[in-house]
Amino acid sequence: MLKEKGILFDVTLCVGCGSCYQACKEKNNLPQTNKDFLKDHLSNNTFTVVEQYGKMYARKLCMHCNEPSCVSVCLVGAFNKNVTGAVLYDADKCIGCRYCMQACPHKIPRYEWGTTQPRVRKCTLCIDRVKAGKISACSEACPTEATLFGDMDQLVAVAKKRLKDDPEKYYQQIYGLEEAGGGHVLVLSPVPFEQLGYTSKLSKEPMPAFTMRAMEKIPPVVAVGGVFLSGMYWLTKRKNQIANEEKKTTNGNKEI
Repeated sequence: MLKEKGILFDVTLCVGCGSCYQACKEKNNLPQTNKDFLKDHLSNNTFTVVEQYGKMYARKLCMHCNEPSCVSVCLVGAFNKNVTGAVLYDADKCIGCRYCMQACPHKIPRYEWGTTQPRVRKCTLCIDRVKAGKISACSEACPTEATLFGDMDQLVAVAKKRLKDDPEKYYQQIYGLEEAGGGHVLVLSPVPFEQLGYTSKLSKEPMPAFTMRAMEKIPPVVAVGGVFLSGMYWLTKRKNQIANEEKKTTNGNKEI
C-alpha cells in the first residue's frame, strides 16, 4: 500500500533557478506562458510558480489539504483525496460551478476560460509518477534540494529537525503543517510566511468544518436546485456527446 507522500520546500535553499517550474511544465505538457518565469502566475497552464521577494524565492502550488475544502463543496464528486495524499480532479464529473475555486483557502484552482469544454486545473502531486515509484518532477529537477519529496512522516521529521538544529536560520513554524487542517506541502522560511505571499492567519480547523456549518444554513430549495442543475448539465453534456458520435458515424459512412 502506498504511503502518504508530500513536498517540503525550504526557502533558504532555493536559488530561484526555475528548474521546478520548467519540470512541471514539461511533465504536464503545459505551454510556456511567460519568458520570465519569475513573473508568471498560477493559471490553467501553470501549476507551480517561483516568486521573488528581495533575495528570497518562494514556490506556490496546490497544498493538497488533509481535508480539502474543494472536495467538500463539490456537488458531483469531481474532486477526491487519493490515498497518496494528492487531491485529484475528474473533468468528466465536473459541472463547471467553480465552487472549488471559491472554497480553497490557498486560492489555488484555476479554470480554463478559453475553451468550450473547460476544466479546473492544478498540481496533481505527480500522482502517475508516484504510482510508478518515482518522486515528483519538481523535486527531481531541483539542483539544491530546496524541494524534497517523500513520505509525509519523514518530511515532517526533517522539517522539525532543521528548526531545532538552526533556530536562528528559520522562522519557527512549518507552514502547511496545521493551516486549514494541514496538508501535504510544507514550507520552511527564514521570515514570517506572509512576507513571502503565503496566505496567513488561517485557522487550524479543517475548512470543510466551516463549509458544513454554512451549508446547514442554506434553505433546502437551494440544495434541490443545485441537484437539478447538475442533472440538467449532465444530460446536456451527454446529449452533445451522443450527437458528436452520431456525426462521426455519419461522416464515416459517407467516406465509405
